[in-house]
Amino acid sequence: MRLPTLFVPHGGGPCFFMDPDGGPSDPMWRPMERYLVGLIDSLPERPRAILMISGHWEEAEIAVHTGAHPDLLFDYYGFPEHTYRLRWDAPGAPDVARRAASLLREAGFGTREESARGWDHGVFVPMKVAVPGADIPLAQLSLRADLDPADHIAIGRALAPLRDEGVLIVGSGMRFHNLRVRGAAAVAPSTEWDAALTDAVTDPDPARRAQRVAAWRTLPHASFAHPREEHLLPLMVALGAGGAGQATRDHASNVLGWAVSGYRFG
Repeated sequence: MRLPTLFVPHGGGPCFFMDPDGGPSDPMWRPMERYLVGLIDSLPERPRAILMISGHWEEAEIAVHTGAHPDLLFDYYGFPEHTYRLRWDAPGAPDVARRAASLLREAGFGTREESARGWDHGVFVPMKVAVPGADIPLAQLSLRADLDPADHIAIGRALAPLRDEGVLIVGSGMRFHNLRVRGAAAVAPSTEWDAALTDAVTDPDPARRAQRVAAWRTLPHASFAHPREEHLLPLMVALGAGGAGQATRDHASNVLGWAVSGYRFG
């Protein structure tokens, strides 16, 4: 069965795990947390593996993580000590990583393999919520450091055959990511940006959808929403891999005054 592709918000740092006793997260984050909790059950079948693209890994050329048991990379700062002892011990998916690398090379993209880097918090924080049993193998794919939107949509298209092989392709980022603006000052522009981006992402014509999303900088408040676009680019990969399937927004919440969305393709 063909799996959809997803773009999910991964929150802020270890936002779902701030209570050292394992209690509920801050109420602000709970709608996003509930979305992630239900993610796997919302699929037509349980994936045999996940291929995840995080906004926290960039390389000059695309890298795929082929490690069998990756460590965690605690790439956030200033949080409580216990959040640097979190564990999510899912196995890696070297076979999926190498299959992804092969597909990308066939499509003309320079790709390399690596196995030393740990999974960053764009991977393990949302996956610790979505797959608490850590029982689905996962491979991580980097962004390409030039952050070209059309090329990242094409990268997603190259990866699309994985959807028929039991692999769930997940882009992990944030639909709004301006750390300098929070609270009331963010509400109106982030809401207008969210509406404009969602209209482009859910365009029923797949070709026009790709063109409009690749031209994201023309949308209202684009540079305000993303002073740098690394947290948006995982959306491009998920959209490209989603192909001609229907595109829908399947999550909406508000954190830090930011309107935040998640999307599903196919």
